[in-house]
Amino acid sequence: MEKSIKTLFVLFSLANLITPLQGQTFRDIQIAGEITAVQPMTGIVLWSDNTEHNSTDAISLEFSYMKYNDIVKGKDDYDWTVMENLLNDISSRKHQAIVRFYFTYPQDPQNRSLHDGKTTVPDYIKNSTGYTEFKGKADGNECYFPDWRSTELQNFAKEFYKKFAEKYDNDPRLAFVQTGFGLWAEYHTWDGSFSFNNKTYKNEKIVGIGFPSKEYQKTFLTHMDTIFRDTPWSISIDAADEDYSPIAASSNLKNLNFGLFDDSFMCEKHDEENKPNWIFFGTDRYKKSPCGGEFNYYTTADQKGVLNPGGWRGQTYEQAASQFHISYMIGNDQSEYQDMTRIKQASMASGYKFKLISFKASDSESKVVIKNIGIAPIYYDAYVSVNGVKSSESLKNLLPNEEKEYLVKSGGDNPEFKIVCDRLVAGQTIQFEGNNIATSDLQKTPPRSLVTVTNNSIYLSDIDYPASFKIVNSNGEVIQTKKIQLREDIIEIKDLPKGTYIYSFHTKSGNNISGKMIKK
Repeated sequence: MEKSIKTLFVLFSLANLITPLQGQTFRDIQIAGEITAVQPMTGIVLWSDNTEHNSTDAISLEFSYMKYNDIVKGKDDYDWTVMENLLNDISSRKHQAIVRFYFTYPQDPQNRSLHDGKTTVPDYIKNSTGYTEFKGKADGNECYFPDWRSTELQNFAKEFYKKFAEKYDNDPRLAFVQTGFGLWAEYHTWDGSFSFNNKTYKNEKIVGIGFPSKEYQKTFLTHMDTIFRDTPWSISIDAADEDYSPIAASSNLKNLNFGLFDDSFMCEKHDEENKPNWIFFGTDRYKKSPCGGEFNYYTTADQKGVLNPGGWRGQTYEQAASQFHISYMIGNDQSEYQDMTRIKQASMASGYKFKLISFKASDSESKVVIKNIGIAPIYYDAYVSVNGVKSSESLKNLLPNEEKEYLVKSGGDNPEFKIVCDRLVAGQTIQFEGNNIATSDLQKTPPRSLVTVTNNSIYLSDIDYPASFKIVNSNGEVIQTKKIQLREDIIEIKDLPKGTYIYSFHTKSGNNISGKMIKK
């Protein structure tokens, strides 16, 4: 009898929990939304001192090299004024910072006041007993290497990032941190040489003298993984080199949560020299840590051609970025070769993008399905928000082409929907593609298609190809056609006479895109 009463009590309790859920009526809700801007923490990156172009919505990130001795004035004497000024300046433009502190930077003959070839090791370490710096050449110019035999220097590097993380790990003004020990804080000293005890050392022979020993690197990398809990930190893909780095011999080090940056992205020998390093660190690494880099400076031709909408070295930036799941790419000189419309287009092809697949709401709850239609995850917590109430689960690490349902304890007939993130600066928002795409009489664009019109070109991105394209003049005459065989393509219109035109294309799968343009 007692057992029966307990059973009835349990069933009664379950019924009380289930009945309210069963009684709810979920209605399909249409939410308008378009991705018209570069998403925070993604895209092409300009340097913070590129004052002519960095006040633009074509980017969301700015990069700066940093000197250790600009911050550290003496042992335990830290002055963060330079860092604060940088972050405040960048965030005032509604952008976020990527910073890289360096010890070694070859002399720049064109700007010796900024890059004199000296190290940025704080003076109190340089003046310590037994410390010796090594003069040599790198990249064809005079360069000094730190004395990594120094215990004082080794302790300082760890202590610096500990203090840095304590101050900035939760700071929305900072997006990503890059670090390293070689030239430009990358993980190499190629073309590097220095003299010590009347001997000339090159390349891997520098390890343990002008480059940290592998044993110290193990300690440092593990330390970095411990102190940065929120801000992603990255090292150069050259860290795959077993001569310089201990990572090749340690699966534990490889499994640390660092991201990667490629300092010569899309160079001529990228498949031969760079790609193996990406593969070494794992093709799935982007799932937990950001992938980025910088366009190659080996040749001026690479800088000129890398954002060519028609492609460079057999592929477009969009295709290369998708292959390596690129979130950001430093391209400071691109403003010399491309207009800001093209730079914005490349930025928008980087990183994450969120699409609202479905929205169902009851009086008190919502079921929201989100898909990542970008090429990488977002690496900070972001949440579905309905009427100001956040989902319990984060969008962080929602992988490309994955979709997931998020439950929110708020609903109603006319709910307010947003994607919110505490890691944004004032003026930034995370946009989304709605399940009710806003359209106009002049342009109807299906999801995941971007048409950008300038006076000389029409850029097509993320196109459902194959497709047929045409341009019609105001008299209804077809004056230009093209078969679209690529996901990204460009239609040159620089020779069109001034006037008003209608462009349109029809895809094999039945999507129709059309729009009005005025040729000036």
